Amino acid sequence: MAAASDEQLTAIIKLKAIDATPETFQEFGQVIEASDDGEEFGPHDAQLDLSHGISRFYIMHLQDRPLKFSTITHHASVTQCLGAIGGHAWYLGVGKPSIVDPTSIKGTTVADVVQSHCGHFYVTPAVDDIQAFRISGPKFLKLNMGTWHAGPLFTEKTMDFYNLELSNTNVVDHTTHDFIKKNKVEFLLDE
Repeated sequence: MAAASDEQLTAIIKLKAIDATPETFQEFGQVIEASDDGEEFGPHDAQLDLSHGISRFYIMHLQDRPLKFSTITHHASVTQCLGAIGGHAWYLGVGKPSIVDPTSIKGTTVADVVQSHCGHFYVTPAVDDIQAFRISGPKFLKLNMGTWHAGPLFTEKTMDFYNLELSNTNVVDHTTHDFIKKNKVEFLLDE
C-alpha cells in the first residue's frame, strides 16, 4: 500500500464498514455461507469462472494490514474467492466492476476510459462509489470479474486467508488504481 505524503494527500475519507450479507454484497459478488453436506449445486453456491487459465487455491499469510487503503485492484479474467481461516473478522474495500467494451460506451467520456496494461478497458473507480464490508464467521466472498477490491484488511497482527484465483492472476491480470496519485484521497475504515 502506498504511503501518503502531506503534499499529495488532500482528504481522508472515512468509510463505515457494513456486514457482508448475500443482499448487501450482491453488486460485487457473493457471500458464501455453510450449506448442508449433500445439498445440490444452486445459486447459493459460488458461481465461478476459472476458464481463462489454471486455477490456484492456496493459503495466503498476511500481516500488518490496517483498516486503511489508497490503492484498489481488479482482475478482468477470473472470479476470486477470499475467506479467513478461523472465521476472524476482516474487511474489504470494494467498488463495482467497471470493465467496458470501448466500442459500445454510452454516457462515458473517452477520458474516463483507460486501457489496462493487461489489455482490457475499464472506467476508473469513482471515489464516491467505494464501500467497505466486514466479513466474519464461517463464510467467504466470491468477487465478480472486475470487482475493485482493497484488502483483506484486519485489526489482528497476522491472519491467514484461503484464496482461489488463477495461477498467474497477480502477474497477468492485476490492474491497480492509486487513489492518492489520481484522486488525492485515502480511505480509512470505521469498524
